[in-house]
Parts: sequence; structure tokens; C-alpha cells
Amino acid sequence: MTRLFIALCTLIASPLAFADIFAPFRETDGSTNWQYVANFSSGVLIILLTLVVLILFVTWRRARRYNLALEEIRGHLEQRVRERTAKLEQEVSEHVVTTKMLKSSQSYIQNILSSMPLVLVGLDRQGVITQWNKRAEQISGISSDDAIGQNLWEIYSDITVAPRHIEQALEKGEAITLRHSQPGSYHFDITVYPLHNYSDPGVVILVDDVTKRVIAENMLIHHDKLSSMGELASTMASDINTPLQGILFDLRSFQGALESGKLLPPGTESSPESKHLHELLESASESGRKVESIIRNLLQFARGRSDKPQNANVVDVIEHALEQSRDVLAEPDTFPFTSVQIERHYQDNVPMVPCYVTELQQVFLSLFRHAYQALIEKSDAGFKPRIDIYVAENFDALSIRVEHNGVGLTADEQMHLFEPFMHSDGSIEQAKVGAAKRLSLAFFVITEQHQGHMAVTSDPDTGSAFHIQLDHE
Repeated sequence: MTRLFIALCTLIASPLAFADIFAPFRETDGSTNWQYVANFSSGVLIILLTLVVLILFVTWRRARRYNLALEEIRGHLEQRVRERTAKLEQEVSEHVVTTKMLKSSQSYIQNILSSMPLVLVGLDRQGVITQWNKRAEQISGISSDDAIGQNLWEIYSDITVAPRHIEQALEKGEAITLRHSQPGSYHFDITVYPLHNYSDPGVVILVDDVTKRVIAENMLIHHDKLSSMGELASTMASDINTPLQGILFDLRSFQGALESGKLLPPGTESSPESKHLHELLESASESGRKVESIIRNLLQFARGRSDKPQNANVVDVIEHALEQSRDVLAEPDTFPFTSVQIERHYQDNVPMVPCYVTELQQVFLSLFRHAYQALIEKSDAGFKPRIDIYVAENFDALSIRVEHNGVGLTADEQMHLFEPFMHSDGSIEQAKVGAAKRLSLAFFVITEQHQGHMAVTSDPDTGSAFHIQLDHE
């Protein structure tokens, strides 16, 4: 069979085979034995079919083996895909939860920053804004979208913080605190915090409006001061008044005896020594009367204070303060307050003002004392000391102005005029303007106790003017 197949293939492959394909099946006489042709063809077909079947069987076996391997591989892949899918689903679920938590935390933090009553500004090292909360928008009038990404000092130059403060906080790695205030208007505590463990160095600026707290603290302090001053004034006046009355009585008795001539030898009543003795006694009596007036003022201050405002005529309060000033203001070796020319410019029918009369009277007494000191400093030949007082109604408020032509205030003195005087004790810096030139108590009484306004305008050469405004409704 194999040989026949090989022969058949050889015949087919031979070019001559196509010339006479039936030559192997011819008889000697040249006729073709078709039976042999049929048998040969059948055998060849059977062989070919057998080979095809064998090839198909082998191919099937291989395909089956490959299919089994592929099924196994697919099973492993499906298992890995299921495991990976489950893991991805878990990771996605965790990522979704984490994302929600991050969004919730971010929204919570953002709401905290936006709801803070403090101004919060985030800056990088170059001064570019990275955070700008709602309070910052309200104070500056600049929206967050317009602020973030911009240089702070280019869009909001009014802020007190300077670039050197940013550098100082970053270099030291510590928070620095600044105080920015305008007495009677606002008080701000500014803190610059450096950011730690952050890839891009920067700072956070917190601006806390402590105006109400400072006002409340100042009111408490001044109320305590006024109460203590009232008690002290009453005690001092009572303690001083008894020996003073004894001294004045002895002076009057000695002066009467001296005038009667009983203490002097006859004929010496008009001697220079007698005249000098009379002058000394008169001066001592005058000083005693001034001390007596001061005691009356202290007693009036101690007894006249009230917890509720009372309607009063400011002109009467001013005139009473002037009367007290004439009694108590006098410096040795210079002119007394009575020599000062007082120019009054009062509007007719000035409305009544609800006020604390005793405290308001002390305010004007402090102003007249301040003006008197300035006039003394300028006393020279030909100088005519003068104080002008203006009182007029201005819309729904009463405007008061006290001017003098003495030595005015420098810019530094004006800056510290209404601030409390602090003595240096090693921890508190000595103030540049002394207590004699301070009007902190007067400023408190006007601005805090009476909810009014007080300001000063001054020139060292021409004098000063104190402006007060009180609501009368």
C-alpha cells in the first residue's frame, strides 16, 4: 500500500505522468485494464481517507488538549479577574468613602474658616494669598475669588502686617503678635503663625477684632478707678479738712491779732517787716482757701457720682468747671488761672444733654488744667493767655470746642494724649508723654461712658483745640 501510494505520488509529481496517465494499466496489446484502474483508484482513495482521518484524529486530540489547557487557563484568569474585581470594588468603595470623608472634612474646615469671626489670611513666602475667609471679604471688600493667587499688599495695602513680619515669623518658626488700634474706634490683635511640616513655606494671619473686649476692660478699669478715686477723694478730703480748718482758724486769729496791733511794739505797725508779715499771712490764707476749694471739689466728686445719666445743661457744667479752675489752678512764679482771658461762644437755647454731671465736670476741669499748663509754658513778654470755648448744636449732637493759644502738642504727644500713663517697672515701657499731658480719663468719660467723640487738633506754635461731641437725644 505504501509503495503504491509512493508510486502514485511519483506519477502525479512526474511531468511525464500527465502524458499518459493510464500507461501502468495497459495490457500488452495496448488496451487499458479498467478494472485495475478502478481498484487502484479505490485503494488510493481509501489510503487518502485513512490518512485524513488519522490527521483529523491527531488534530482533534491536540485541539482537545489545547482546549482543556485553555479552559484551565480561562478558569484561572476568571478566578483572578473575580478576585481582582472584588479587590478593586473594595478599593473603589474605600476610595469613595475616603473621598466623601475628605470632602466632608474639607467642607467642615471651610465652613469653620468661613464662619470664624476672625480675619484669616493664608500666605506663601512671596506674599501670595492662599486662603481668604468670609470675614476677610467683609473687612476688605475683596471677594475670595479676586484675592486668592494675588499679592496681599498689592490688593490690600491697608493691612498692618508688613513683609518683614512674614520673614520674621518664618525665620524664627514662632508666632508673632501685633497690636493695631485707634483709641475710641477699634482695637485689633494680629497674629502671624508660620506653617510647620509643609512643603511650601507660608504663614497664616489671624486678625482678631478685640474692640468690644478692650472697651469692656477699659470701662471696668475706669469704673474701678472712678470708684476708688471717689472713696480716696472722700477719705482724703475728710482727713485734710479737719487740720486745714484748724490752720485757717489759727491764721485768721493770728492775722486779727496782728491787725489789732497787740503783737507789735507801738510805732512799728507800718514798718517793712510788719507789711511783709501781713503779706505772708494773706498768702497763707489764700493758699488755705484754695486747698479748701480743692477739698470741696473732692467731696463733690465723691458724693455727686451717680450710676445713671441725668439731663444737664453743658454750659452750666462748663461754668462750674471754670469756677473751680479759678480756685485751684495757680502756679508759683507765674500768672494764675484768673489772669487767663476766657472767651465764651455759647449758642442760645443749648439743649439738655443726658450725662454724668460729676464726671463731665472733671473732663472740663482736666481740659482747663491742660490748657493752663500749655499757657504757662508759653508765658513771655507781651503774651496774652486766652481760652476760647464754643458750644453749639450740630444736627442731633452737641458740639463743644475748647481752644487755647499756648504751646501746642507735637505729633507724638497727640498720638499718646488719650492713652493711659504707664510707669516703667522693668516690664512696661515708659510712655513718651508724661502723666501731666495725658487725658486718658477724660477721653474714657466722653467716648465710653457718654458714647461720644473726642479729638484734638494742635500746632506747637499756635496752640491746641479739643473737640467733643455728645448726643443729646
